[in-house]
Amino acid sequence: MEFKRGRYSWLLRPFLILFDISVVNSLAFRYFNFNTHELTAFTSHYFESKAVIFIIYSVVFWIFSTTILNFYRVYRYTSVITVLSLIIKQFLVFSIIIFAFVGMFRNINVLASKVFEYLVLTLSLIGAVKLLSYYGLKSFRSYLKGNVRRVVIVGNNDSARELKALFYNQKQLGYKVIATFSDTNVTSNTGTIAESFLYLERNMGVDEVYCAIDDLTEKQVNEFVKIANINHSNIKFVPNTKKMYSKRLRTDFYNYLPVLSIEEVALNKDYNQLVKRAFDVFFSLLVITFVLSWVSIILFILIKLESKGPLFYKHRRNGKNYEEFTCYKFRSLKTTSEIKGTYVTENDSRVTKIGRFLRKTSIDELPQFLNVLKNDMSVVGPRPHMPSYTEDYSKKIDKYNFVFRHNVRPGITGLAQIKGYRGEIKTDEDIINRIKYDIFYIENWSLLLDMKIIFQTLINMFKGQDEAY
Repeated sequence: MEFKRGRYSWLLRPFLILFDISVVNSLAFRYFNFNTHELTAFTSHYFESKAVIFIIYSVVFWIFSTTILNFYRVYRYTSVITVLSLIIKQFLVFSIIIFAFVGMFRNINVLASKVFEYLVLTLSLIGAVKLLSYYGLKSFRSYLKGNVRRVVIVGNNDSARELKALFYNQKQLGYKVIATFSDTNVTSNTGTIAESFLYLERNMGVDEVYCAIDDLTEKQVNEFVKIANINHSNIKFVPNTKKMYSKRLRTDFYNYLPVLSIEEVALNKDYNQLVKRAFDVFFSLLVITFVLSWVSIILFILIKLESKGPLFYKHRRNGKNYEEFTCYKFRSLKTTSEIKGTYVTENDSRVTKIGRFLRKTSIDELPQFLNVLKNDMSVVGPRPHMPSYTEDYSKKIDKYNFVFRHNVRPGITGLAQIKGYRGEIKTDEDIINRIKYDIFYIENWSLLLDMKIIFQTLINMFKGQDEAY
């Protein structure tokens, strides 16, 4: 997710929205004739006058059109050409909206030339204030050193060096490079990449971290994502400009230099998170109360009779933003320790008799509903991987896709699992297809899709899957 930093600059966008809506409506009363009391039977039932109708109409469609066009999405690195194009696009779209209103209410006595004059004056005032705020902030950053972002640059490829030069040379952007780290040209940097982790942990005031992702290992990317999330710093990736960059990460251009950041997917928007979390808690409480409560007692006896050891098997997994957590399962193996290479294979001698049944039916996963209540996991989502495997898998997959996959909470079940991509990774195709389904789920999430996956998981529990052993 993107963290909002700064003291008062966040107030500018709400102010501009209110100002623009005020201009749209105040000038309308000057140019349009709202004095007539002739109303249609339909509109008179809901509104007292066409003036009220116009205010509601203009506010709704102004907000709708500006949201679609991203009219207020102007950042410190946005070029003036982009700002001017936004003003022109909004002028054209809002012209259609206003002429549509005049067409619906033909008894508004106004000439087409007057409507055009209204539109030109309205968008001129709005555009002038928009440009004034745009250049005003640039001057504020350049001369008064305000509204400044403190940034750290990690890596030393061509793009990272170009970004560093851009921040130093264009003070109006408001970026202050407080530290740079790389494993090459160490004397000209604050330190090595390994030393950057300690620096970021000790300095909580870093606003943004820019990583030359091609200079980093997957493990290092994991660490930067985790530290940035803990410190509420925004993390961005600077790709090698000679390579194609992922469409799954948001691309912004800093003076034609592409900079990638983790896109806020629908699954992470506040309302959707609330809906998904409410469903997770409700569903988990049902399973824990009516299934796990009595199944645990029976399995405690059966597991203890066959082998020594605890009822639950605890193992470390990577969760959202690569944070590690303790994941619970019913113990199905004779061993209880977790080391690299412990993925269970077909006819594995470590699996107990009762464990083979638990794994075949996926009953061993039931304790993970406790993880859902702890908010480490979700009922449905990408399956969490062992930390020891994360770096190995990332070498076979686009690094950007792997970062994108860890932008949401992992799940007890998922789309990849019901499609058969679960358990042991035998070939590169297994992990590639697993990630492909995970990405599809993240990009197309809905509560209905979650329910469909849960329903198919229940069917697979009774039927059994060849990949479950």
